Amino acid sequence: MEPSEKSVRQATATDPVCGMQVDPEAGKPTAEVGGETYHFCCAGCADKFVADPDRFLRPVEEPAVDGPHTCPMHPEVVNDGPGSCPLCGMALEPMEIRLEDEGEPAELVEMRCRWVVALLFSIPVLVLAMGPHLPGIDWHPPRWTDYVQALLATVVVFGAGLPLLTRGGESLRRGHWNMFTLISLGVLAAWVYSVVALVAPGVFPPSVRAGGAVPVYFEAAAVIVTLVLLGQVLELKARARTGAALRSLLALAPPTARRLDADGVEREVPVDGIEVGDRLRVRPGEKVPVDGVVEEGQSHVDESMVTGEAIPVLRAKGDRVTGGTLNGTGGLVLRAERVGRDTLLARIVRMVAEAQRTRAPIQRQADRVASWFVPAVVVVAALTFAVWLFAGAGLPVALVNAVAVLIIACPCALGLATPMSIMVGMGRGAGTGVLIRDAEALEALAGIDTLVVDKTGTLTAGRPELRRIEPLGATSAEDRDELLALAAGLELGSEHPLAAAVLSSARRQAIEPRPVGEFRSFTGEGVTGRSGDRPLALGNRRLMERLEVDLTAAEERAETLRARGGTVVYLAIDGRAAGLLEIGDPIKENAGHVVADLRRRGIRVIMLTGDGARTAEAVAERLGIATFEAELTPAAKLERLTALQSAGARVAMAGDGINDAPALARADVGIAMGDGTDVAMESAAVTVLGGDLGAIGRAINLSRATVTNIRQNLFLAFVYNALSVPIAAGLLYPFFGWLLSPMLASAAMSLSSVSVIGNALRLRVARL
Repeated sequence: MEPSEKSVRQATATDPVCGMQVDPEAGKPTAEVGGETYHFCCAGCADKFVADPDRFLRPVEEPAVDGPHTCPMHPEVVNDGPGSCPLCGMALEPMEIRLEDEGEPAELVEMRCRWVVALLFSIPVLVLAMGPHLPGIDWHPPRWTDYVQALLATVVVFGAGLPLLTRGGESLRRGHWNMFTLISLGVLAAWVYSVVALVAPGVFPPSVRAGGAVPVYFEAAAVIVTLVLLGQVLELKARARTGAALRSLLALAPPTARRLDADGVEREVPVDGIEVGDRLRVRPGEKVPVDGVVEEGQSHVDESMVTGEAIPVLRAKGDRVTGGTLNGTGGLVLRAERVGRDTLLARIVRMVAEAQRTRAPIQRQADRVASWFVPAVVVVAALTFAVWLFAGAGLPVALVNAVAVLIIACPCALGLATPMSIMVGMGRGAGTGVLIRDAEALEALAGIDTLVVDKTGTLTAGRPELRRIEPLGATSAEDRDELLALAAGLELGSEHPLAAAVLSSARRQAIEPRPVGEFRSFTGEGVTGRSGDRPLALGNRRLMERLEVDLTAAEERAETLRARGGTVVYLAIDGRAAGLLEIGDPIKENAGHVVADLRRRGIRVIMLTGDGARTAEAVAERLGIATFEAELTPAAKLERLTALQSAGARVAMAGDGINDAPALARADVGIAMGDGTDVAMESAAVTVLGGDLGAIGRAINLSRATVTNIRQNLFLAFVYNALSVPIAAGLLYPFFGWLLSPMLASAAMSLSSVSVIGNALRLRVARL
């Protein structure tokens, strides 16, 4: 090798851990494995590599091109790749939503191309066949044009329409008759009859011939295929729109992140390369790359994409942030907690995609009808053919009416009625901060008449805050700011949740905690310390009694504060009661409105909480909740909920903690407040992101709107078939002389599917 060539090849090396380009001559860390030297950008990357070289040296697996696919109508059908459902013939769709699956699905592109080809070839067939029958047209195409029709129609039927025939053949072979069974039988009957009439007219009786020729119906076969393909395009387009909405959620996460390596160097890396425990910097205006905990800095973060709440939320050290949310004007350093498929954003998309494939109980009714509907239609078509034939109408009329019955009775509208509403409803819910686990939960939520709610974290914020400081007795001249500074100084050494409330209040008011020495903590009672030469104590009544602090002058006011639902903490200075701190869990701003709105809709609201009776009573009184119980264990909550169900109530339970999980799982519908624990979210059928109480009302409205939409779709489908089949069979002919051609039957069939799809899409703009 020439020196110049060697110098070029050795100019840079790739760090196998982070992918950075490294100058081998720059003195950066190296490691030797298997006789080969690897260069690293920093010591952190080198340490990771040395700890597990195989992890970074194994070949990168190419992502699966297709992945598992399933049927939107039959989720039990799973295939390794694209294809058709063996039960209903519908195109299978990917089970997992991936960001890289941008653009239109291949199935949609293919069906659109087939429809365009069918349309281009069907138009001349239609003109040649129907032109002479138009008013004012005196044109009789020569016989050879029938062969042109045959050629063009054959391209449409067996070329563009091949997937339809294949699905119909599969349905017959497997014994699962469906919409494609009827379409295939109708199209092939029209095409075969026309071919025989064209090449062997002698097999038909003289009464059928007109001028020696037998009428052909190539235009019926071609136009039917064209219209069915159009229906498939519209259906696939509607399904693709829902998938695009979920991909847009995934796209909220940024593609790269700024990782802080062990040596403090900041590097931009792909989000896919972030691991749990990595430290990341989020600059002002940037999106949070993954779920994590803030370690440094504070900023207001716009979390509207998961909570629906437009007002940014202050996030500081110790607070959790969600990947995809938008950072405000402050800088943050966070430690990654969940990455990749485990982030909240990815879990939301996965939950919604899985929920869209579930089946509502109401769909079972449609399934039972569909199971006998197709065979019944075939029987009706055969009877139609026989009746018209024996009535002396002739073979062509009998065949045309039988084909019209087969085509117009296609149950695609019936099959789409429930899945389309479920898909659109689930997607709409995800966009408004409501995740519904499956279609069964969606339907059950529409029928609830009782809502059981936990207090802490559901009706209240779940984060104690300092409401009030009141100076007492001889020390009443003590400034409130001074009392807060002393209390904050004591709480600096405490890990109690109430301590966080005191420190947070001092931080908001820019009050510096006083230095405190000789700190002592008394479990379940409070803390003591000394500021200068003054002994301090902060805690409950038991601590004050231990220190022999006289509370006589404080008790009346303390009792008043407790009646408001707050927790009272005493502050003693120099052995005397100096002040009262009222700490409470604030009621969520919209809680009263939500409770009142639920009551107006006939839903009884019951509060079951493990908190103290006085606090529970105060919250229930403020919110107008007539029925409540306090100081309940998780087992007691479960027992009360079970008793309600035994009395005939249809119960939804809303909670956010581990103690709520048993009741959430037992309820007819469990609603987890999304800012709570993972176990609560796993136990619940509905998750309200961000803990927005108003989303419970939205979830109920969504479920009722979706179930109503499903019933409307089923009504449209059933009424359509109930009216159209007799008309196609010729029921109106004796009275009005009306017969329905197969082309009009096909158009009507496609229109029924379009009406169902359009009605389902209304859920996207429904008021919740």
